[in-house]
Amino acid sequence: MIAEELINQMIPPLKLYDTVDKALRWMDEFRVNELPVVSNRKYVGLASELSLIELNNRSQALKELELEHQEVHVMQHQHFYDVMEAAIKNKIQVVPVLDDDQEYMGIITINDTLAAFGQMSALQGQGSILVLSMPERDYSLSQISRLIEEENTKILSAYVSPDEMDPYQIKLTLKLNATDLSRIIATLERFEYRITAQFNDTSTDNDVGRDRLDMLLKYLDI
Repeated sequence: MIAEELINQMIPPLKLYDTVDKALRWMDEFRVNELPVVSNRKYVGLASELSLIELNNRSQALKELELEHQEVHVMQHQHFYDVMEAAIKNKIQVVPVLDDDQEYMGIITINDTLAAFGQMSALQGQGSILVLSMPERDYSLSQISRLIEEENTKILSAYVSPDEMDPYQIKLTLKLNATDLSRIIATLERFEYRITAQFNDTSTDNDVGRDRLDMLLKYLDI
């Protein structure tokens, strides 16, 4: 699933001449902490509720302010994992999408990426999610995959994210096609991989699946 397929058409961008008051009202209406600002179809940055709410002059135009995350965006053909990475790394709720001409197409919200992750997991069937922590220099998906496949289990998807607690560590989130992870965990720990979380999906109930994905999302600090 690529970025342009996940664009949220319900959330419009702000313009440079829009006021702080309008930006805050729209953020409240659309329930987001940031909104993109666009000028002549070009993305110029994010207006952040955290920064705007501290301003005394609510009639001030956005063009008079220093916008945040001016270089943060994804291209229309990038995978939704790249959207997740941009959101996690920059701690934002919305990620702007640009086309091949560097023109603004729309935004993707964290809820949009969560829905995509859930849809992919559902299509892949029941299984489990395993989260490992390791030094970045020790990361080798081929080795980890070999250890897991030796236990007759397949990796359905993998996602690498930075560890907020340690800049030299990474988190590896794996979707596996097995529900019993005891032998896999024992094998990985024997090779000194640290298991930090696991989520078993043995139910076909959608609410249960969403709860578990929400737990994963909270763990990843999105």
